[in-house]
Amino acid sequence: MLGDNQFPNFERAILPHLDAAYNLARWLTRNEQDAQDAVQEAYLRAWRFFPGFHGADGRAWLMKIVRNTCYAWLRANRPLQDATEFDENIFPPDSRVPNPEELALQNDSGTMVRRALESLPANFREVLILREIEGMSYREIADITSVPAGTVMSSLSRARGRLRQALTRLMNEDTAPGSRRIADANT
Repeated sequence: MLGDNQFPNFERAILPHLDAAYNLARWLTRNEQDAQDAVQEAYLRAWRFFPGFHGADGRAWLMKIVRNTCYAWLRANRPLQDATEFDENIFPPDSRVPNPEELALQNDSGTMVRRALESLPANFREVLILREIEGMSYREIADITSVPAGTVMSSLSRARGRLRQALTRLMNEDTAPGSRRIADANT
């Protein structure tokens, strides 16, 4: 049986990080409902193992549980999904012409960054989310991902480079159709 004072301690140490947990789960699973399920499972695991938590960094401890829960969930529920890299030759871009509302949304910089992040492999998305959005230190990310801090730093560098490439590609795609129409009209 859990101690009488476990819930207040759990509430102080772990519950404040619910938004960060959901944010990481959402980026890893790429699905709102799956993220909610993964966070719920992660919080149940955190509750179950909370007696072994010794007051270090509750946020990093929880994020590691969320990360592991998400990857376990993805392996069980999406076994054919390769978490390494998206192959654009197998899945070409949607050739449907977007309507004006979709174009306005695509031109929104937040939407473009979100699209670029979603195009990255999971390992790059993960380190970018933990560092740039959640503001975690290299050491915390190393603890969460179980890799050395030097690997975290090099992964972040590569992830930032890939994000720049993805943003450049998306910006070029958004401007290219209009440029082609103008060129077609001039000929």
